[in-house]
Amino acid sequence: MESLRNEEQRRILMGFFKTGPGEYGEGDEFLGLKVPQTREIVKAVAKDFPLNEVPELLMSKWHEVRLCGLLILVDKFERLATKRLANDPHAINGRDEIVTKYLKYAERANNWDLVDLSVHKILGHWLLLPTFLGIDDGLKDSLDYKRTVLDDLAASDNLWKQRMSMVCTWKTSQQGDPSWCLRYAEIHLHHPHDLMHKAVGWMLREMGKRVSMDLLRDFLSQHAHEMPRTMLRYAIEKMPETERKDWLCRE
Repeated sequence: MESLRNEEQRRILMGFFKTGPGEYGEGDEFLGLKVPQTREIVKAVAKDFPLNEVPELLMSKWHEVRLCGLLILVDKFERLATKRLANDPHAINGRDEIVTKYLKYAERANNWDLVDLSVHKILGHWLLLPTFLGIDDGLKDSLDYKRTVLDDLAASDNLWKQRMSMVCTWKTSQQGDPSWCLRYAEIHLHHPHDLMHKAVGWMLREMGKRVSMDLLRDFLSQHAHEMPRTMLRYAIEKMPETERKDWLCRE
């Protein structure tokens, strides 16, 4: 990946991902690779790449190398999450190991693209599948454990972990379950950061599109008056123009 370094693209990316002093991506370093280049590398190596070597990628100072590590985890998880393997004990253990590693190194997904390209395909998909995690923690069932995992992310003081708790619900909404999206949208309703306003609005919009516009309208009826403007605009983006104007005019 270092051999593909592109100085001009590196400067563009460092500006785009706000790496300057005081910005959300402060200090992050780029090689200047485009995402399709990283995906090509993942495609070539992921199947045989040892899981125990992924942390070396995740600990890299290079943004694109960390993305490569995350996408390798995505590839490995998806190979173990097919319908045929959903209830296979060996596959369940494998998925749980990947989720555990993903959570352990969650802070290394330290920009919105790193979160958004990985979390719904690993953590979000895991929410829909059998797991052995949590069975020794005295919890009632695996759903309790999964909720605890996301609650811990949502309650973190780390912006990227908070975003994970929201964006992972993209997958559950795609599969027809709105409960995760509605829960974490409400938890993050008053979040101070613009990146979370966008994430919550985006996930609400997806939930409405994939599950029920009436559920989205119910949520907005309760909360539109207190939602940050950006969050509301993202949530209603796919509605007819007259309805969008109506929601934006509500106090």
